[in-house]
Order: sequence, then structure tokens, then C-alpha cells
Amino acid sequence: MKVINSKALSPFGGLNFVLKELDRVKIGSLLKKELPALSPQSRYNWRDIFYSYWSVFFCGGNCAEDLSGNFHHSLSVLPFLKIPSPDRVLNRLQELALPASYFETKRSKAPHHFAVNDPLSQLNLKITNQLFNLSKSKVTIDYDNTLCFHKKKDAEMTYKHSSGYAPGVGLVDSKVIYVENRNGKNNASTLQDETLERMFLHLENQNIKVGKFRADSASFTYKALRVIDKYSDVFYVKARQNQPMLEALAEIKDWSEFTFNSALFYRGEIMYTPFKRTAKRSGSKKLLRKYRLIVSKTKRRDGQINVFTNEASYYSVIITNDLESTPNEVVHFYNQRGTIEREFDVLKNDFGWKNMPFSNLEQNLVYLQIMAMCRNLYHYIIGQFSQRYKGLQPNFRIKKFIFRFIAIPAKWIFHARQWHLKIYGSIAFKT
Repeated sequence: MKVINSKALSPFGGLNFVLKELDRVKIGSLLKKELPALSPQSRYNWRDIFYSYWSVFFCGGNCAEDLSGNFHHSLSVLPFLKIPSPDRVLNRLQELALPASYFETKRSKAPHHFAVNDPLSQLNLKITNQLFNLSKSKVTIDYDNTLCFHKKKDAEMTYKHSSGYAPGVGLVDSKVIYVENRNGKNNASTLQDETLERMFLHLENQNIKVGKFRADSASFTYKALRVIDKYSDVFYVKARQNQPMLEALAEIKDWSEFTFNSALFYRGEIMYTPFKRTAKRSGSKKLLRKYRLIVSKTKRRDGQINVFTNEASYYSVIITNDLESTPNEVVHFYNQRGTIEREFDVLKNDFGWKNMPFSNLEQNLVYLQIMAMCRNLYHYIIGQFSQRYKGLQPNFRIKKFIFRFIAIPAKWIFHARQWHLKIYGSIAFKT
């Protein structure tokens, strides 16, 4: 067997199509416009920094160090991109970080450590809106917090008894539209109303209207519900049960019976005004509103009677201002938010959220936001390329995309004063 070396050959020929598509939709121009101006003597612009870092993940890597290690040769042959060192990339990202914010609540003087970065939040939303035209119609927002475990020097203990962060994330379908970093000890419901207000204001600035909003029980607070009701047409929030609510559930007389996974359930509804005591203490009773409770219950196996409802049942309650949908439609729509957990799995395992490169909360927020942009770009790329290449499907994870499309040997040839890409293989891709 005779071996012929070719230094100009790259095993990731499909990456060229990805980067050219990003230029076609003017992502590089948007980075230059929205990010801080660099010195004229700077060797690398923001396009070089971001494209290089994103290329690592589009080629199967998981850290900036791959730029000088595993992928240095493969990326350095690109004629239209300057590849910086890992240190240069990480230093530039650190420059984008803003000082951390410390908040206090009335019940506790212990500071809550948050990281907020409005310029990058705005950049992410502009990129997403440019790719998917979110302002064209009203969107459905899912909000949740996830845990990113690690042992950075400022990480605090989470309720899972491991140290890390608990970023709050807003999504439209599988597109990340907002990220705010919280330290691990901060409860998801703490000051969530302020987090949601910041997210909704960013959406307003981009003329994106919120049609529907879904969230878990961490959003069931007096202030958070007021913010949600203010900015969305209809909302669906999992309600936390307390004595007044359970007493209201006892008044439901009309229960419909249904089965799910061979288990017998009952479903009913009632109009209910939550947070009366909270509103009275804060002197804002006039702001109280009556909402609809959609209740599902099932019998307890141990037969223990609930003292407020006088029934041996488990209850699941959704609070909503949707007065038109049937109870079954409300529950079905709310349960679709379960797909958000899959998106967190994608962000952590495909786009590096479980491997933080920096040592503090605010710098790692920059990283989370940069990789959220990469996730949104991949969502766009796989959607577009699956229409032009029969070997792809829009639901492919990035690993399969790399094997099917990116990992194609290729090299650039300069001929007749033009660069030509030579592919070593068969790829029926419509450019």
C-alpha cells in the first residue's frame, strides 16, 4: 500500500458548507455590528472568533483547546477564516462578560448571585429572529431552570447536593431565546418575576409577541404570575397546592373519568383567585384576578385522606387564563413542555453546557449564551440542509450530522484566481 500525504486535505469538508451558509444569512455581519469594536490592529475579528469556536462543536469537539490540538490542521486550511488560538478565543469571550449581580429578598438578607448579560441576550435574539422570523407570528414560550454540575471556585450547592449553576432558560420550540445564569443555591422561584420581565422586554424590543407561555410550579408566585399575565395572551403554569387551593378543589362536583397507561384518573375544573393573603399583605388586593384551575386526580394506594378535600387522592393542578380550551386540551398542551428536558440534554451533551471553560458565573454565562447561539444555528442548518441533502433529517442530533455530512474529505485549490473546493466522495448536496 502506497501512502501519499496531503497537508491541504481536511477530513471535515462539510464544514465549509455550514460556514458559507452562516455568511449567506449574514451572521458574520451581525456579529460585527452588535459586538464591541475591536482594535484595528487586531488580527482576528469577531467572525473569526465565533466561527472558529462553533466549528469545534460542528466537528465533534467539546472545548476551545481543540483549536490548537485535534482540529488545528483541519481548520487552518480554510481560506476564508483565520483560526485563533484557544487562549485568544477564551480571552475575547471573557471581555464580553459583565459584572455579576447580587440581589436580596425581603425574607432573607443572604445575597442571591445572578449573572445577566443584556447585550448578548439581544444578540442571540437578533440572530434567532433573523433565522426564523419569530416576529412574523405570536410565539409559544417555555421557561425552566436546569442544573449544570461542576466544581468551579464560585459554584454553590444545589438542591441535588452537588455544586454547580442553575441557569434559567427561555425557549421557543427548540430555539433558545434567553439565558440567565444563577448560582446553584438559588431557588428557581426566587426573583423569577424579574428574570421573566427581562426576558419579555428583550422580546418586545425585537417586536416578538408572546401568544402562549408554559412553565412549571417555580413560576407559581404572586409576582411572577402578574408578569406572565401582563406579557402573554394565555399562560399555563403548574400550580403549587396549599390549603386555600385544596379547599377550592373540594368544591368541584363535576369530574370526568379517563384512563392513561391503564391507570384511572378524574379531571375537573373550577375558577379560583390565588394569592389572596399575599396581595393583602402587600396592599395590592385590587390587582387580584380569578383564573381557571384544571385539576387531575387519582386515587392514593395507601388510602390516606386529605384533610382539606376529604378524599384519598393525589392532585395535579394547572392554572391558566385560557377559558376556551377544554380541560383535556389544556392538559395535553401543557404536557408538551416535557420536551424542554430533551433540549437541556442536547445543550449539555451536544453543545458543551456541562463543560464550563471559566471559573466564575458571569464569564460562564457568556459561554452558555455563545453555545445557545450555536444550538440555534444548528437548528437552522439541519432544517435547511435536510431539504437539500437526502441523507439528513431535521431531527438529527449533531453527532449524526457530523457522520453523515461534516466528515467528508475535501481540500481547497486556488485556480484561475479563484478558490475551488474539491470533495473526495459523493455528496448530492444542492448548493
